[in-house]
Formats: sequence, C-alpha cells, structure tokens
Amino acid sequence: MSNFVFEPPRVSSLPVHGSEARFPVGRVFCLGRNYLWGDAATAEREVPAFFMKPATSVVDAVGEVAFPTQTDQFCHEIELVVAIGKDGFEIDAEHALDHVWGYAAGLDLTRRDLQMAAKAVGNPWEPAKAFDGSAPITPIRPAARDGHAQQGAIWLSVNGVERQRSDLEGQIWSVSEVISQLSHSITLRAGDLIMTGTPPGVAALEAGDVINGGIDGVGELEVRVGERR
Repeated sequence: MSNFVFEPPRVSSLPVHGSEARFPVGRVFCLGRNYLWGDAATAEREVPAFFMKPATSVVDAVGEVAFPTQTDQFCHEIELVVAIGKDGFEIDAEHALDHVWGYAAGLDLTRRDLQMAAKAVGNPWEPAKAFDGSAPITPIRPAARDGHAQQGAIWLSVNGVERQRSDLEGQIWSVSEVISQLSHSITLRAGDLIMTGTPPGVAALEAGDVINGGIDGVGELEVRVGERR
C-alpha cells in the first residue's frame, strides 16, 4: 500500500446506462474540428488537432452547469464521446473499435472568447476548455450491448430553438481513425475519453438557458446554465 502524503482525490466517473456500475474516467482527449463548417466544405482533411480536459471537467449531464469565470462568451458544443476500455499504442484503424468500451453524448463547454484569443497568437486552447464542469456527459452505453455509434443524428437546442444538427456520418474523421491517430502519439488507456468534435452552430449561452441535446441511439441530455459567478 502506497504511503501518500495526503488522501488521493476521488476518481471521476460516469454512470453506465442500464447499470448501477460507473465508468472510471482517466484522461479526456478532445478533437478540435471534425465536421465541415462553412467554407471548409471543400477543404482537404488535415491531421486532427487534439487538446485535453482534466478528469475534473467531467460531470453527469443533469441539473445545472456552472457559468464559468473569465468569459463573456460561454458556448455549447455537442459531441460524441468515445469511452476507451482497452489499452493500446499505435493502433491500426482496422482494429480500433476493439478498444472502445462504449459511447455517450457530451458537451464540450467552451470559453470561446479565450479560445479565439489563443487561436490568434497560436497559443494552446486549454484555458478556454479545461475548467471544472466543462464536460457534462450522459450515461455511457456499452458497445458490447448496443453496438458502435457510426451513424445517427446529433443535435442541440437552447430554450427550444435548435442550434446544431448533423449526423455522425458527417464526421471528417471516423471514430476508428481518431483512435488510431491519437494512439500513434500516446498510449491510450482504459478509462480514457475521446470527445470527437462538434457540428456547426456553436453559439453563446446566458444564465438560465436550458440546453437540450443528444445523439440518436446514444443518449440525450438536459441541463440549465447557472448564474454568473
């Protein structure tokens, strides 16, 4: 037994759909752009750009989400979340789905004004993305039971008005390709989550807004935006 200098923090986790078990969360990897936006419709595929969120960003997608500090442009991004259940390094795309434990729908909540400022000077995106509670995620559906999420509508509305809609088939990089690309940079571990990018329609949120979103066959969520701190 390790002799820690203080009690280690609790493990972040997510519920498993149809079960009392919970999925322990390790690291959270996010894909910067994975749907066609505007003028990008004719662009060639570029190597995916990844960034990270801490495990502490992951919360159950229920109730209220906090309006973060240091932003005047707090934005929603609905995404497919891939839960890794098997370690792997330099995984071939052909075998990548063997490493998937399950799927969920999630929000990559973003301080977009900080993100735009970082983009302008080539700085990392983490200050815009990596804050507490910035990844509300639905219960994970096991792939062994429900299959792999490769098609189906992905959508989000705010106060009953739809803002984002696409289909998983519209992803520039498939789940298999995303896993393979990421695993050539770092060893994936059971418990890792990959958030696979958002469709166009990202926009700002205000305190009191009610967000509804989901992915057909994967999960749906409803959360309310809390008051500004």
